[in-house]
Order: sequence, then C-alpha cells, then structure tokens
Amino acid sequence: MTDSRADRRDGTEQRTSPVTFYRQVVAELRKVVWPTQEQLVTYFIVVLVFVAFFMTMVALLDLGFGKLVFEIFTRGEA
Repeated sequence: MTDSRADRRDGTEQRTSPVTFYRQVVAELRKVVWPTQEQLVTYFIVVLVFVAFFMTMVALLDLGFGKLVFEIFTRGEA
C-alpha cells in the first residue's frame, strides 16, 4: 500500500476502482451502530420539538421586529 499523502504531493494518486469503493462502503456500513426503533422514535420527537420551538421563536422575533420597524418608519404619518 502506498502513502496517500506522498502520492498527493507528487500528483500521482491512484483512483479507487468502483468495486473497491463499494467494498469499502459496505465494510464501513457494517461498523455503524444502528439505533433501535425506540431510540429512533425518541430522536424524532426531540428533533420535532426542537424545530417547532425555534420556528416559533424566529416567527415571533420576525413579527416583533417587523412591527418595530413599521412603527419607526410610519411614526408621524396620518
């Protein structure tokens, strides 16, 4: 096996064949610790709550800043 850093410096890096790449992907996927269904449901709910909270916070900030800017630029008119 060659030193890939030295190959990159020399500009002579070999390309990985599609078959070798596929084998490496499969080998890496076998190392993955997949979550259980209970963990998956828990993570899903946590993410939904997190997204809903920040969505609400951003919407309220947008509404507040929008009203503030509207008041600033329309002050003294009509």
